[in-house]
Amino acid sequence: MTRSNPTGSDGVFAYTWDIVGDPAAAERLAALGVGSVTLQASYHAVRAITPRHPHHRVVHATHAAAYFPLSTDIWRGQRLRPLAPSWGVEAPDRFGAAATALGQAGLRTEAWLVLTHSSVLGARAQELTVRNAYGERYTYALCPAHPDVAAYAVNLAREICSRYDVPTLMLEACGWLGFEHGSHHEKTEGADLSSGCRALLSVCLCASCGAALAGGGLDPDDLARDIRTAVDGELKEGRPVAATLGETLGEDRAQLLFDHRRSVITGLARRIAAVADGRGLLLMAEDNPQATGPDSALDLTRYDGPADAYVLKCWDEPDAALTRVKSAALNTAVPIVANVSVIEDPPGELASRIAGLRAAGARHFRFYHAGLASSARLDALRSAVRGG
Repeated sequence: MTRSNPTGSDGVFAYTWDIVGDPAAAERLAALGVGSVTLQASYHAVRAITPRHPHHRVVHATHAAAYFPLSTDIWRGQRLRPLAPSWGVEAPDRFGAAATALGQAGLRTEAWLVLTHSSVLGARAQELTVRNAYGERYTYALCPAHPDVAAYAVNLAREICSRYDVPTLMLEACGWLGFEHGSHHEKTEGADLSSGCRALLSVCLCASCGAALAGGGLDPDDLARDIRTAVDGELKEGRPVAATLGETLGEDRAQLLFDHRRSVITGLARRIAAVADGRGLLLMAEDNPQATGPDSALDLTRYDGPADAYVLKCWDEPDAALTRVKSAALNTAVPIVANVSVIEDPPGELASRIAGLRAAGARHFRFYHAGLASSARLDALRSAVRGG
């Protein structure tokens, strides 16, 4: 694999079902003025609208799936194996078909890999999922500290790299999902949980994490007890949990937890880089080691694993996004790619948001999401990318 600029130019996210079966889709994306498409290769369950597809309007992906054929040799004897999709337009190799169409339209394809988010696999192997301080499992959240989960994530990357000449891998959920990124028909809002309480409920104390923490000098049973005490104090007695884990658990214990998380994420990223054969790695990241979710939670100033760029989510209030990008750009040497949503903000504000983030230090952009956006939103994106 010949290494090219791993961040490429600006790009958009898209699903395979946005492209397969629609002969006009690739040219429509190219007309936006972007140079790349971040294309879903492995992805979690979702229900998605497809506004312009000639054959369907709503696609319900009922479980996490791999959108490419599986090699018998790679998955033989593995505890976790991705399922195939049964929705959208049928094709023997959906990722390959979509990537071919994109290439014919002059677009580079980045393989978008969601690594640890799979409710279907978590339900089948609950001992490999995140376990909170109460012993309860988050079956949507595979724990990356478990060797079988890490092997599954690496094998997803190995499959893509052995099959396709893609220049770059976009890594999502290269770490822990926690309390937030949860279940269908969520019923947790009424308890008014503080952010600190949610962070405590996101701490994984499964067997693998417990053993690693104990090896670092942190007693997992004591930690679980203290977490339960703090959470129950908020829920039962109205004593809000402090905002940071350091305030609640003690700075030393919190740092040991963060060190464990960083070590696992770094190790997983290095193993993926080893099978990537020179391809670029874009790491969806959040510069906050306390966080959990689809963006790997790290202190970016201390992360020394492979990443050709950090992809920072900028979907929130503009000033907060600007501060996040500016801080990361100033404090790390790794290029920053801003992940900007085109499906939430008013279309008329997109151009100013892009300009602000570029001035703050964003090297490139990935726009979420070309398949989900209305025609008016795509028009606004096209205008913003092309400079009016």
